[in-house]
Order: sequence, then structure tokens, then C-alpha cells
Amino acid sequence: MPRLRTLASLSYILLFLEASGLAHGRRAGLPRPLQRRDARLQLGDAVAQERDLAFGGLLARPGVGGKLLDRLHLLALDQVEAADRLVEIGAHLRFRLLAEPGEGGHGTAGEPGEVIEEVGSFGHGVGSNRRAARLPRRARRPYKLSPMILVTGGAGFIGSNLQAALAAEGHETVVVDRLEEASKWRNLARHPPDQIIAPEALHDFLARDPPLAMAFHLGAVTDTRATDGDLLWQSNVALSQRVWQWCARHEVRLVYASSAATYGDGRDGFDDDASLAYLARLRPLNLYAWTKHAFDLWVARALARGEKRPPQWAGLKFFNVYGPNEYHKIGMISAVKVKYDEAEAGLRPRLFRSDRPGVADGEQRRDFIWVGDVVAVMLWLVKTPEAGGLFNVGTGRARSYLELAHAVCRAAEREPEVEFIDMPDRLSGQYQSFTEAPIGRLRAAGFAAQFTPLEAGVSRYVRDYLGQPDPYA
Repeated sequence: MPRLRTLASLSYILLFLEASGLAHGRRAGLPRPLQRRDARLQLGDAVAQERDLAFGGLLARPGVGGKLLDRLHLLALDQVEAADRLVEIGAHLRFRLLAEPGEGGHGTAGEPGEVIEEVGSFGHGVGSNRRAARLPRRARRPYKLSPMILVTGGAGFIGSNLQAALAAEGHETVVVDRLEEASKWRNLARHPPDQIIAPEALHDFLARDPPLAMAFHLGAVTDTRATDGDLLWQSNVALSQRVWQWCARHEVRLVYASSAATYGDGRDGFDDDASLAYLARLRPLNLYAWTKHAFDLWVARALARGEKRPPQWAGLKFFNVYGPNEYHKIGMISAVKVKYDEAEAGLRPRLFRSDRPGVADGEQRRDFIWVGDVVAVMLWLVKTPEAGGLFNVGTGRARSYLELAHAVCRAAEREPEVEFIDMPDRLSGQYQSFTEAPIGRLRAAGFAAQFTPLEAGVSRYVRDYLGQPDPYA
């Protein structure tokens, strides 16, 4: 039966108790939950309940594991009774208490996140060698040195770039996605997550109450040409509602993907105003945009009704994102990749003629943003739990498709020449001829990093990814 060992001497334990104001069972200064407790802890056939807390033994919190223990619980040597927390997170660094080899995982000292099913008391005096106590299953919670973060759509374009950054910072990550496309797994090849869960298994995963610190809900049907309203509603709205409600109940921070497509033709501006009054004025141009807008509205109504919300929430209105790992998107791939492929094939990059009066051919303008800048915003949110609300995620400067095509040609060392073609009927009337992200709210919330200019981002994409044998990030 696994046991805990102490790396401290009796004097070390006494010093700890003295520093905590708890030595020798002294009652002065104890937090109220520690003075009396209706704790029931099975030890063989004995059940301890409603007994005054005596001090002297130490027991690790149920469910801890990994390389270091995060906090201590005191036990009476004659009754083995649980106590509330005595020290804050970080005590594992101060007191250097380790699990036995194999406890909490399969490594030498245990791997983060695994659960110690049974623990033993230790201390001095009578009772220090009692049998290990089996704790109620509901009390067992794994402890993470680095928080577990959920990323739905984590094998997709933006999701896999976020996954790479989180993995580089040492976070445990759980990706919810499918790898059915022949090459989609390559988005994760250099930075595999700790777990990959199929979307249909997400409900069961959350029902197990995983120790999530944060969730990035990026998974959605993103095809602006999609016509199956039932599918998009279930994927983009109903699932998002369930994720929001779960995060609210379990007090897990949540960031979700909205879209600049919710602004429609832009006649009502591109203000990331989260009020119901403003959102109600927006008229998205396609089914995908409408479902994203529907969830923004649902969130606004839930907040207005005073319903429980996640401790931090942010909806990110992504503008035109480009960069590595978008290759599986086929018809929804960025203009940068499409123009590069045309230039590499020896063709002049093709642009749609304008279908709007007053807008010249090639002068349709969008806010193009490098995927690395999008990831920087999301990492900032991880480190800034007080920031929240709707945020535009763009550069704040619209650039023309003609400028983009010329930037691609220069990066690919081709002549900057283009060819204009008619806009397909399926896009006529649904095409955003202008988008630009006001980013005042993002700046006011504290995001200070500068965004990558279009020419620099295109050059980096072509040089470091598209022009390489392995174009994946």
C-alpha cells in the first residue's frame, strides 16, 4: 500500500507547526473550519467524527500527486481526522515534500496530474504508523503543477498554433478535435497535447470533473458557405452554450471564438460592444456568421439576466487570420496562401472584381492579422484573469487585397502583377468589402504588444513556412 514519507525531521515539522501557529495543538488563532469539523474518515473499522482537532500528524491532501505536494493537512495521531487547508498553493516549493516513487504517477517521483488513491499519516509519537486511510472518492482531486487547459478545435488552424504556445510554456493541454483529414495531425506533430478527445466524447470528459484551469472554445463549423442550419446551430451555438454553462458551474475561465463576420457589411460599425442594444443592430451576411452572432447575443442575455458566469470570460472577434497550419481548410484558406500557390504555379495572382459601387477592383479592404499575434492575445488572457468581455482581434488597420497580392509576390520573388476575375454568384451580396478592427477595448484592458504589419507577416509566412519542405508550425 503506497505510503507518504517525510523528508523533514521532527524539529522541521515542529518548526512548520510553530510557523503556522499550530504547534502542540494550540487553539489560538486557528481558522474557524479547523477548530471543529464534522469530518468522517474511515480508518479500518474506526470512524472519527465531531472530535476536537489535535495536532502532531501530517497527511497529504487526498488526490495530490506529481513531483511535489501542494499543501498539508494535519491529522490527530489518535483519530486520523481530516483538517482544512493550512497553507496556500506554493507550499510544495517551500516545504519540499515529495511523493514516494511511483505515487501520483508512473515516473520516479510521479507525474503531474495523477491521483494518489491511498495515503498514510506520518508524524511523531503514538499513531504515526497507522494503516493508510482510504479517502472518499469524491474527495480525490489531482493536483497540477501547471494548470490543465482545454482547447476545443485544438488541431485546427488557430487552435494548433495556440496548442504549440501552451505546450512551450509547460501547460498540460487537452485538445478536442478530430484528426480525420489526412494531414491534420501534422498541425500537432511538433507539439502533441497530453490528450486528444473526440468532440462527441467531450460531455463524458467534462462529466468526470477534470481539474481544468481554463478553456479555449475554438471548435466550430467555420465554412462561410455552409448551408446546413441544424448542423451549424448545434456545433456553433448549442455546444458553446453547454461549454459556457459548465465553466460557470465549475468556476473555470473561458475564452471563446467569435468572428468579425458577425458585423455583416459593416454599416453599423465594427465596435466590440457587448451590450444587447448594439449587438441587436448587427446583421450577419451568412449562416456561419449568424450562428456566431447568435451565441454572442445569448451570452449578453445571460449576463443581463444575472446568470452565473465563468470567473473570466472573453469572446474574441477574429478578423482575417493568416499563417501556418491552415492547409486543411481548403476553400476557407487565407488569401495569402491562395496567392502564394498561384504565384508558385507561374500564374498571376487573381483577385475578385468589386461588386460594390465606389470600390475599385482590388481595393476591397480587410484587417489581415498574423496568427502569431492572435496567439499572443490568447496567452495574454491566460496571464490576465481580470480581463474580459468582447474583444476585436485584428491589427486595427485595413489593407487592400491588391496590397496583399503584391506583398506575396515580393516575398515569393515574383513580379507584382495580378489578374482580376468576376466574383462568383455564391459570394455576391455576402462578401465583406471592408473590415477594420477598432482595438481600443483590447488596449484599455492592458494588451500592449504591437501587431505585425502585413508585409512583415506575409514575408515571414512565405520564408519560414510556405517556402520550406515542412510548412507546419
